Amino acid sequence: MPINIDRFDEEPTEVLNLQEGTQPYRILQFLAEHDDKAFTQTEIHEATDINRGSVGAVLSRLEDRGLVRHRGRYWTIRGDDRLASYAAQTQASSASTTDDYYGEE
Repeated sequence: MPINIDRFDEEPTEVLNLQEGTQPYRILQFLAEHDDKAFTQTEIHEATDINRGSVGAVLSRLEDRGLVRHRGRYWTIRGDDRLASYAAQTQASSASTTDDYYGEE
């Protein structure tokens, strides 16, 4: 979906899109679902089906924003209040769009 050129020009270059379906969203979702483990970039690639070359760049941007952390080759979701809030919003959003909520068509 195209955006207005004014919005394009005004939006900061460091904006990270966390909308559902984006690569950062998918990686955060995967790591949040497995918050008791840490994964290599290859394992994240295999689990999320995100291009192997993109996983490292996305993880770096997520780390810059304090959403993930890593030690050596392993990456995990950061366990703090910002992520708890993010996870709650994501789960609430997902739950509100299920067939159980709206019923079947």
